[in-house]
Amino acid sequence: MRANKMTKIYNEIVKFGNGFGSLMDAIPNPDTVLRKSGSTYAGYRDLLYDAHLWSCIQSRKSGTLSTQYELVGANSQFITEVFNKLDIQQLAEDILDSLLYGFQPIEIYWKNEGDFTIPYKAVSKPQELFYIDSEGKLRYKPNGQAKGVKLPEMKFLDIRNKPSHSAPYGTALLSKCYWPIKFKNGGIRFWVNFMERYGMPLLIGKYSRGASKAESERLAEELAGMTEDSVIVTPNDIEISMEEPHRYSSVRLYSEMIKLSNSEVSKAILSQTLTTEVSSGSKAAAETHYKIRNEIIRSDMRLVESAINTLIGYIVKLNFGHTDGTQFRYITEQENLHTKLDRDLKIQRFGGITFSSDYWIKQYGYSREDLD
Repeated sequence: MRANKMTKIYNEIVKFGNGFGSLMDAIPNPDTVLRKSGSTYAGYRDLLYDAHLWSCIQSRKSGTLSTQYELVGANSQFITEVFNKLDIQQLAEDILDSLLYGFQPIEIYWKNEGDFTIPYKAVSKPQELFYIDSEGKLRYKPNGQAKGVKLPEMKFLDIRNKPSHSAPYGTALLSKCYWPIKFKNGGIRFWVNFMERYGMPLLIGKYSRGASKAESERLAEELAGMTEDSVIVTPNDIEISMEEPHRYSSVRLYSEMIKLSNSEVSKAILSQTLTTEVSSGSKAAAETHYKIRNEIIRSDMRLVESAINTLIGYIVKLNFGHTDGTQFRYITEQENLHTKLDRDLKIQRFGGITFSSDYWIKQYGYSREDLD
């Protein structure tokens, strides 16, 4: 009796598709922004035309893409030769796109080369062509077909950013940038209209009493043309003056709205604002922001490492029939320092070479007081 009761703890109660109204086995994307705005992933891609957002994305990606990597394990030499023919840098950048859209399918193209089957290309595919089924698996949705197609094993990399039961399609950072950028673009349009209307000085023409209506209308036309030609010819009894508009409060309002929108985008992509909007601040604040940036970069590195290690598993399994411990990993600055220190200590101990104080100061940041 007790055994029968205990078996219930091994069964899944709340299954992956529960809580979502699904059609033909497809779990709808619960992304609130896409649903309420009526937008699509193409709308998310349009956001990338925003210069500030693009700058933030490049800043975040560069932290990972500028870091060297290494391959360790039994088949590391074989994997190195394969990766030399594959654009790993572009693959890593495509993997990081999952941060922006929530998930990123990447198709692997294979070919036979001698006795081996190796990937020669990895191409990211549009999110609109895929959906998640009730088992949490990625499916391809060909045009005109109601039901999706199961993907062959080892054909796709299914990368998702922080997926969960309530967010099966992952967490899209662009969803947090959608409204700030929309509001900013609207504000810029209003600002341009404002400048067209109030940015130019107001030209005032004064006639003496008794001027006819035709003369007044002609002067108005001449003043309108003066805004482009800056030249006008009038009788000496006509007075023309310029008056500057005083609407600085409205200008500040538009400027502050754009600044606030950019700040929200910075926080969404970088989790802070200092690196893109720095003007002044304390050293402690800068160090805090630097620490946050490093934590974000390390998180991104883990995402790329996990995806590429999945690809390595495919390669090893197809060619050797098993998956060994070959690993792709980024070499962080701290790891580089430890490796260099270990090397220098071995050289000094076993090579009979003694490094000077200047060397230790230059390479490891010691001071004279530390070495005396």
